[in-house]
Amino acid sequence: MVEHGLTVAFTVLMWWLGTGIILVLCARPQRTFARSLLGASVVLLVACYGLFLSARTPSVTGHYLSFLCAVGIWGWVEMSFLMGYVTGPRKAPCPPDARGWSRFRLALSALLYHELAIVAAATIVAALTWGAPNQTGTWTFAILMIMRISAKLNIFLGVPNLTDQFLPERLAYLKSYFRKRSFNLLFPVSVAGSIAVAVGLAERALGAEGPEAVGAALLFTLLALAILEHFFMMLPLPDGALWQWAVPGHAAKPMEEPLP
Repeated sequence: MVEHGLTVAFTVLMWWLGTGIILVLCARPQRTFARSLLGASVVLLVACYGLFLSARTPSVTGHYLSFLCAVGIWGWVEMSFLMGYVTGPRKAPCPPDARGWSRFRLALSALLYHELAIVAAATIVAALTWGAPNQTGTWTFAILMIMRISAKLNIFLGVPNLTDQFLPERLAYLKSYFRKRSFNLLFPVSVAGSIAVAVGLAERALGAEGPEAVGAALLFTLLALAILEHFFMMLPLPDGALWQWAVPGHAAKPMEEPLP
C-alpha cells in the first residue's frame, strides 16, 4: 500500500506541476513562444525515444518512464495549441445564430489542426510501443486524449462551470463555442464510463504485484484526476486556484448563473 501511495502522489504531482509549467510558458510574452516551443520539441524527441525504450522495459522504472514520456508528448500538443501555433483554419467567434450541426462544424473548424495533431501524436505513440510488453505509455496517452475529447464535447454541449479562466486572450474567440448550461446528457455517460474503467484499474492495481501494479496505479490515478476535472465543470469549485501560482494575474472565476 505504501508503494501505491507513492505512485498516486507521483502522478498527482506530475499532473499539477506539468500543467503549471505549461501555463507559465504560455503566459509569457509572445516573443518567447518560438524558443519555448523549440525547447518543448527537444523534450518531445527525447520523450519519443524514451517511450520506445521504456515500452520494452517492463520494470517499475520502465512504467514510470513510459508514463512521463507519454505526458511529455502530450505537453507538446497542449503547448502548441495554447500558444496559437496549432489550432484550426477558423479563427473567428461562433456566429450567434449558429445551431446544431452548423455550430458543431464551426467549432470543429476552429480546432481542426489541434485535433489532427492529437491523432498524429496518438499514432506515433502506438507505433513506438507496438507489440511491446509495457503499454503504460500508450494507455497514458489514450486516457489524456479520450478524457480531453470528452471535456471538449461537454463544454460544447454546455456545463455550469466552463473552467476557461486560463485560456489565453489570443484564443478568446474559442469561448464563443462554449455553452453555459446546468446539465447535458453526455456528462453522466462520460463520468459513468470513466468511473467503470477507473474501478477496473484500481482492482488491477490492488490485485497485481510489482511493475504491473505500478502501471495500473499510474493509470488509475491519472484517470481519477481526469474524472475530477470533469466534476469541476459541474461544481462551483475554484479549480483555477490550483494553478494560481503559475498565472498570478488570473483569479479563479466566480460561478455565473447557468442557462437552463
